[in-house]
Amino acid sequence: MPEQKRLNVFERYLSLWVAGCMAAGLLLGKALPGLIDGLRHMEFGQGSQINVPIAVLIWLMIVPMMMKVDFAAVKNVGRRPRGLMVTLFVNWVVKPFSMAAVAWVFFRVVFAGLITPDEASQYIAGCIILAAAPCTAMVFVWSYLTDGDPAYTLVQVSVNDLIMLLLFAPIVRFLVSGASSLDVPFIVLLYSVMVFIVIPLTAGTLLRKWFIGRHGREWFESTLLPRFAPVSMTALLATLVLIFGFQADNITGKYVHVALIAVPILIQVYFNSSLAYGLMRLFKVEYAVAAPGALIGASNFFELAVATAIALFGPGSGAALATVVGVLVEVPVMLSVCGVCNRTRHWFDGEAIAAGETE
Repeated sequence: MPEQKRLNVFERYLSLWVAGCMAAGLLLGKALPGLIDGLRHMEFGQGSQINVPIAVLIWLMIVPMMMKVDFAAVKNVGRRPRGLMVTLFVNWVVKPFSMAAVAWVFFRVVFAGLITPDEASQYIAGCIILAAAPCTAMVFVWSYLTDGDPAYTLVQVSVNDLIMLLLFAPIVRFLVSGASSLDVPFIVLLYSVMVFIVIPLTAGTLLRKWFIGRHGREWFESTLLPRFAPVSMTALLATLVLIFGFQADNITGKYVHVALIAVPILIQVYFNSSLAYGLMRLFKVEYAVAAPGALIGASNFFELAVATAIALFGPGSGAALATVVGVLVEVPVMLSVCGVCNRTRHWFDGEAIAAGETE
């Protein structure tokens, strides 16, 4: 029997911490409206819509995650291309477009009597932004829990991050404008890509290179990176407190909307993970690649999604709320997908042979 793998206490109860931060943010928004309003109006230049406190917290959250990404691993793409091709197909051809369709059906038709048309547009936009940002950080945890190939998971994440630099902005603008009828200023979207992808990705890459060059890879991976984990998680929770503080007036009395937003997000998670996993089996990809590939196709880079929704529509918008609901459901849902993968590894043949050909 292999040793049972578990999340640490913080990661295992992340949904509870997120819920607590939501409640704390709402309380602060109601109790200290002046303070929250002052924080809300701190921007990088008039009209940029890039909130300074949120941006700083996002950098503290994302830079340590980007330090894990090794773009030198991209050169290994050609060694086992099938798993990567399936992941990219699900992430960039299927996921954003199917999310737009599912969100439109639920918010325009199924839930039309429960929400206003303006709320529907905002929630559709938030769901699309969430789906257009493939997971970068937590997928390493999911890969570990399913005995995924860590080197190949790194390749999948690295390639996705490079593609995200080019495709995230045009896909979001095209789908949000079409499915929600909301105006999406392209310049603001470009600001978001620069601030929340390019800057932290560049900083993380340079820091990774400097630390490894100075202290070695072993020290970097086993000593330094674990020290940054509490910083990232603390920044994530502080971001959520601010977001819900900014939204306090908007969501008071609308708690049912959180449940409504969760429905299309849950459908998408299970649909995309099943599609990716099924295609991996169809194309005879070994389990150690198939499992993390399915998880990458299902989970989201919710830090980027939240920041982009805030930049485009404001911290008090329904779009920002929709992206935060993605955070709330991420951990328990992804753990359930991990469980399915672990119980079905016998579906994949030739794992031992493939593993011998890996290195």
